[in-house]
Amino acid sequence: MSKLDSKIPAGPLKDKWKNHKDHMNLVAPNNRDKIDIIVVGTGLAGGSAAATLAEQGYNVKAFCYQDSPRRAHSIAAQGGINAAKNYQGDGDSTYRLFYDTIKGGDYRAREANVYRLAEVSANIIDQCVSQGVPFGRDYGGQLDNRSFGGVQVKRTFYAKGQTGQQLLLGAYSAMSRQIGKGRIKMYNRHEMMDLVIVDGKARGIIARNLVTGEVERHSAHAVVIASGGYGNVYFLSTNAMGSNVSAAWKIHKKGAYFANPCYVQIHPTCIPVHGTQQSKLTLMSESLRNSGRIWVPKKHEDSVAIREGKLRPENIKEEDRDYYLERRYPAFGNLVPRDVASRAAKERCDAGFGIENNDTKEGVYLDFSTEIMKKGREAAIEKHIHNPTDQQLYDLGKSWVEEKYGNLFVMYEKITADDPYKTPMKIYPAVHYTMGGVWVDYNLQSTIPGCFVIGEANFSDHGANRLGASALMQGLADGYFVLPYTIADYLSADIRTGVIPTDSGSFDEAEKGIKDKIDFFINNKGTHSVDHFHKKLGHIMWNKVGMGRTPEGLREAIREIEEVRNDFWKNVKVPGDNDGMNTELEKAFRVADFLELGQLMAIDALHRNESCGGHFREDHSTPDGEAERDDVNFKYVGAWEYQGADINQEVLHKEDLIYDNIEVKTRSYK
Repeated sequence: MSKLDSKIPAGPLKDKWKNHKDHMNLVAPNNRDKIDIIVVGTGLAGGSAAATLAEQGYNVKAFCYQDSPRRAHSIAAQGGINAAKNYQGDGDSTYRLFYDTIKGGDYRAREANVYRLAEVSANIIDQCVSQGVPFGRDYGGQLDNRSFGGVQVKRTFYAKGQTGQQLLLGAYSAMSRQIGKGRIKMYNRHEMMDLVIVDGKARGIIARNLVTGEVERHSAHAVVIASGGYGNVYFLSTNAMGSNVSAAWKIHKKGAYFANPCYVQIHPTCIPVHGTQQSKLTLMSESLRNSGRIWVPKKHEDSVAIREGKLRPENIKEEDRDYYLERRYPAFGNLVPRDVASRAAKERCDAGFGIENNDTKEGVYLDFSTEIMKKGREAAIEKHIHNPTDQQLYDLGKSWVEEKYGNLFVMYEKITADDPYKTPMKIYPAVHYTMGGVWVDYNLQSTIPGCFVIGEANFSDHGANRLGASALMQGLADGYFVLPYTIADYLSADIRTGVIPTDSGSFDEAEKGIKDKIDFFINNKGTHSVDHFHKKLGHIMWNKVGMGRTPEGLREAIREIEEVRNDFWKNVKVPGDNDGMNTELEKAFRVADFLELGQLMAIDALHRNESCGGHFREDHSTPDGEAERDDVNFKYVGAWEYQGADINQEVLHKEDLIYDNIEVKTRSYK
């Protein structure tokens, strides 16, 4: 029997969440101020959870390593947030959002969690509008929607290309109100270093003040991890450079199972890598695929000429362009899911048609010329301009595109010095989001009692591939509308517990472990920087645990990562001391965790002998290069249990995925 109890409620799918809420234990309002809750991470998931729990009357201690919650990486989400409102009247519904999410995740997500996500999605929009989030609106004042990959309806609400920022400001304003009331105690520039377990329950954390270097003890009746994903294990990713896995990995080493670590999303619309000294990548929003067409030259010699600077893309005739997504996937075209679009770009570049003059010749075009002229013609008709010139059409169409995506175009031009209104954007896939994460049950509780995990830090809602605009949806759903109910059921037994003391042996042991590791890093007489090892890890991960994976490459990766990890502990050099700010010391802890996680990711990818979503095994593909799932042997969540320093010894636990309300079939977007 599996050690994993998902606690999925009985009954019809559409009634599970309602019935579950109706029968959960509650904490009465007059008892909530007797209970402390720690929230680690203050992005959309953590910020919304902290604000809601404090509003309910709990004492919340919120931790972020940034100088303000406003700097959480959620701010970088550009394109939008999904919700099944059906404002466009084009056939959307809760069930269709549920179905698209399950299908987009290649049938590797838990049915009950995904339906709940779709069910509460509509509430998120109402909540955010009431907070003043400036969503885009149509001419009549109705909230506007646009399409994202993997769907055939318009369900994505947006605020130009700043949706994540605006949503985060909404959550931050709700947090600020509670900070002002004294219900949230905010710990900026603090990083969680370890979880403290007392009598089998999560009862606090060890944190380090990143300004003073002081190691601190903080207790609570429950701990919520909302620390985001682990894409920076690849070194180069679209994540902020500070994004890391450490909070999630620390609880993994204390007993929380880590699920599906090999499920990594490669986003198709990133500005291509330009050099070996680059430290991060920049994402161009998926919303641009609503209006842009992706292509490469049909002729190999044209691709070579473009790379050599002898030919401009705008001078290539229409008949000499290969709009390969429209050719291969006519039903969805440029709006296929991210994993499909990314692999198609890789296939064209591997075949020699890449257009970027970088080391790997990897890059494709995202072209807006067709949309500019189309919208220009529509605007000319509206303005009763008869026989408009091409320049008039261009100007009118450019104004429409500018209104929808202007800040994204400005950002692209500042980075590349190319005007994307005239010259097609250069894009190529890059690591973006991680679907794997800490295993949680239906209540969002990990295998450690009292330790809850929300947002990208958990595994629960996206299966093997996340549809665009669903990350913001999950983060806010967990924080505003799911966790506040489920954590109360757990905390109802703690109203007589009293304040958790921090002078126990459990806190002593955890603090000593952290201080010993700090002493090691500061005093180790190594010869290489932290980034030296991080780059070596990233190179292995991208080349062997990236878009295309083979058994041979994965075995090599497992061995090579272990070698890098052993070298790290012998030869890492951390300058400075611990009595103040030391960013290299911060990175050392994070890279140590990435090295262990990277090895587990390769182990998980080698174990999963199938292709599904973002996990593409080249030895498990169809003749035309599509993913080939094995539903007989791998229709389960793979959750790994930590067994000590040797990552090869981690134990796999399986949670079978049962689909009673949806037909499991081969994904097709043709």
